[in-house]
Amino acid sequence: MCSDDKTGDAKPGTAQPTVFIDNDRTRVTEWRFKRKGDNTGWHRHEYDYVVVPLFDGVLEIDLPDGSRTTAQLQNGVPYFREVGVEHDVINGNDFECAFVEVEFLR
Repeated sequence: MCSDDKTGDAKPGTAQPTVFIDNDRTRVTEWRFKRKGDNTGWHRHEYDYVVVPLFDGVLEIDLPDGSRTTAQLQNGVPYFREVGVEHDVINGNDFECAFVEVEFLR
């Protein structure tokens, strides 16, 4: 996940990333949100990626146009996004949650 912010002055997120694999082809990161409101911080994805949720629940997504949407996730059910997605991902649950992000670096 690229950590470039949309405004140049965005604050870093509070979610905890743990990188498990980082080589010339793939980066695999677990993002852990300890409490409701924890977030990744604004970023733009520089690579195609897949997310695998490790929980059943919702994430709130802040978008560049100022809107917020929610994503209903199911444990173990992955989704794919293409390069260029820009957002801040926020834990919308009253419990700790996490997902694994797999970035395709080439």
